[in-house]
Amino acid sequence: MDLKTIIQAINQIADEKGIDSEKVVGAVESSLAAAYRREYLDKGANVRAVLNKKTGEVAFIRIKEVVDETTVRMNVDEETNEQEELAEGEEKLPRYNPERHILLSEAKKEKNDAQLGDEIETILPAQTDFGRIAAQNAKQVILQNLREAERESISEEFKDKEGKIVSGVVQRFERGNVYVDLGRTTGVMFANESIPGEHYRVGERLRFYIVAVQREVKGPGTGIVLSRSHPNFVSELFAMEIPEIADGIVEIKAIVREPGSRTKIAVSSNVEEIDPVGSCVGQRGTRIMAISNELGQEKIDVVEWNDDPEELIASALSPAKVRSVEIRANKEAKVLVADDQLSLAIGRGGQNVRLAAKLTNLKIDVRSQSRPEEKLDGGIADAENDIQAVVSEKDSLVEDVPTEADGENQIKEKKESKKSKKDAEGKKEK
Repeated sequence: MDLKTIIQAINQIADEKGIDSEKVVGAVESSLAAAYRREYLDKGANVRAVLNKKTGEVAFIRIKEVVDETTVRMNVDEETNEQEELAEGEEKLPRYNPERHILLSEAKKEKNDAQLGDEIETILPAQTDFGRIAAQNAKQVILQNLREAERESISEEFKDKEGKIVSGVVQRFERGNVYVDLGRTTGVMFANESIPGEHYRVGERLRFYIVAVQREVKGPGTGIVLSRSHPNFVSELFAMEIPEIADGIVEIKAIVREPGSRTKIAVSSNVEEIDPVGSCVGQRGTRIMAISNELGQEKIDVVEWNDDPEELIASALSPAKVRSVEIRANKEAKVLVADDQLSLAIGRGGQNVRLAAKLTNLKIDVRSQSRPEEKLDGGIADAENDIQAVVSEKDSLVEDVPTEADGENQIKEKKESKKSKKDAEGKKEK
């Protein structure tokens, strides 16, 4: 085994994979120790290899832990001992292994001040001539350690990017999940993290929000969880496109989103001379248009934050014009609008009032100014019960889908109605 060639390859691998060279050396040392143990010692032996990066020489050291009868189980029947320990409720001690342990009395012959728990090191004969099986095992250990080191390096790189936006290229699709090439690794965007109705193409470059960086994960390239439907994805896009937000002059106070459809965002200015809404919208809407295009033409309502809940609700129901807001007990608000503004205030399927309720964290009841006592369909939205409302809405949609039995009943009803019509016509003629 040409260890000098291995050392030369270490720096190359470290540069290509972006791994610390010391971790690559550690992987090689672990593999050499495993090969030595398999070829020349018992499998239970504890061996450490030390590689000299200058000369290419390797030293092998055998390590034994100092023990006595109180720290290990000596040569006794294991089943009997197990039953006794279980009966006594004591912690089970490790079994004495002469390949890994050395008794305290023997250890003091080699080291006078040896104590329990110390490690006694013994230099082993240098060997670099390993058999085929040992060499294969060494190769597997190197590859495994390199993968772990690379995964740890990638995790360290991306952990600071958690909650940030990255650019990636769509690589492949698998079971509804989208795998994205991020350069050194591959991230995954699960089906529920994509924007509904948005279609992706292989080779397409898009922006993604990093939801989480998972460190303990099997398989390469699946530890970076991405999203395009997360509300913070919009917040980060605003910070990228709008300098005032990036500099902290304009602050995002709240944001709610129904991905692929509509987003409401409340902003405030820390400088009196700066208009927060105007800064986000941009001249002729150029800034907000760039963000909307990134989100597949998703509608974005930018409103000004106000500590007064009545003013905030009136702004949150934009683009509708609110006539009056009455704050009631239990975080409820009654809102009156003109008849021609009802459809805008409620929105399609109650979306506008639903997002406004979530943005203000209040229950909003939108009613007509001419009929203030009449409750309107879809005009009530509660921030806390919004999820249940969405679920019930989905259930109603499912119920509206005709089943095969419904189809047969409809055909039967039509035939019966036709027959009854003919009978009625016949009676009239008579």
